[in-house]
Amino acid sequence: MNQLQIRAWVTYDWANSAFATTMMAAVMPVFYESVAGAGLAEGVAASYWGYTQTIAMLCVAVLSPVFGAIADYRGSKVRFLSLFTFLGALSCLASFFIGEGDWLLASLLVILGTIGFSGGNTFYDALLPDLVPERDRDVVSARGFAAGYLGGGILLAVNIAMIEGWSVFGFPDKATATRAVFVTVGVWWIAFAIPLLRAVKDRPANRTATLPSVIRTGFARNWSTLRRIRQYPELAKYMLSYWFFNDGINTIIVMATIYGATIGIGTTHLIIALLITQFIGWPATILFGRLAVRLGSKRALYLSLYIYVLIVVLGYFMTTEVHFYALAAMVGLVQGGSQALARSIYANMTPPSRRAEFFGFLSLSSKFSASAGPFLFGLVGALTGSIRLGILAVLAFFVIGILLLMTVDLAKGYKEALAGENGGGTGATAGSAV
Repeated sequence: MNQLQIRAWVTYDWANSAFATTMMAAVMPVFYESVAGAGLAEGVAASYWGYTQTIAMLCVAVLSPVFGAIADYRGSKVRFLSLFTFLGALSCLASFFIGEGDWLLASLLVILGTIGFSGGNTFYDALLPDLVPERDRDVVSARGFAAGYLGGGILLAVNIAMIEGWSVFGFPDKATATRAVFVTVGVWWIAFAIPLLRAVKDRPANRTATLPSVIRTGFARNWSTLRRIRQYPELAKYMLSYWFFNDGINTIIVMATIYGATIGIGTTHLIIALLITQFIGWPATILFGRLAVRLGSKRALYLSLYIYVLIVVLGYFMTTEVHFYALAAMVGLVQGGSQALARSIYANMTPPSRRAEFFGFLSLSSKFSASAGPFLFGLVGALTGSIRLGILAVLAFFVIGILLLMTVDLAKGYKEALAGENGGGTGATAGSAV
């Protein structure tokens, strides 16, 4: 195992996490509402931001099988990683030119940046098996995850200083400082991606099929997995539940900041609240893992989703910065834990020899489902003229997800997965006999 390449691989997570924190969650949503959406009626900018997130997620979902097929095609992972890295980073650099009322340009750049971010991650993830032996992958993957939290948090803290201390940094006003923040994300992303792009070389390809046929196979594989899931009834019910509550979680992640900005929470408070979520999230995720051991994974997941329901209800009545800080802390308590538990439950209910296939399908399908929440948020806000009703509409995703989760028998699902693996008939037949 080449330690230089491992360090370079880990550093890329440090590099691109700046986009997730600053562009997707913290600074850009506020800038979109106050500057790019200037001149729009109250609440309309938030609706447009929701539509932007929906379009971005749909683009990523449609392109995911293509990205995966290219990764499987071999021989060009680093090349395509660099392509998507520069696409995402250049969209950040170009964001400096967004002016008042340029909401359409801002939306376009956010969509391109999201495609660069998600597309790059496809090839970044695909490099892990090439660089790391199976026994060490969990450890190295965790190192990358930790580096992402730290890198994104550090740049976000610097960005706060730039925006609030704009005169100290020599900027003529806060808006210009904010535009410069977008430039720092692009520079940060490229600078810390260079070690990986230089240290890791594409391996010689052994192409036995044409790229178009591989891409067709990528789409066909996901369709085949969808049909196969019917053999595992409990897994199918759980996946349906997951689509709903995961959409609720994703909507809170991408819409919370612009919602706060729309109801009058100041930029500094919004960004600091995001930092609170980041730094509470790390230890809280570990604690939720331990809680799952004591309560059971399903009960622990229920607890996290009930807290999300409370967050949405309290968010509807939120009026002050203190309220936003409290809700940010609550999100930090459950965000990582809920997602980690949801994935581990899913892993246990999939046949062991097909876990990569089923997780690939989950990744694709959840991107499609994740487009619904921001769209509903924006639509309800636009139709009613109340952005508060938009956030309240997200409650439906959690309620439906919880009700569907109640129908899932995890123990039966585990047995169905093993029965199908061991050739004991279809998952449905084996499961019904237990």
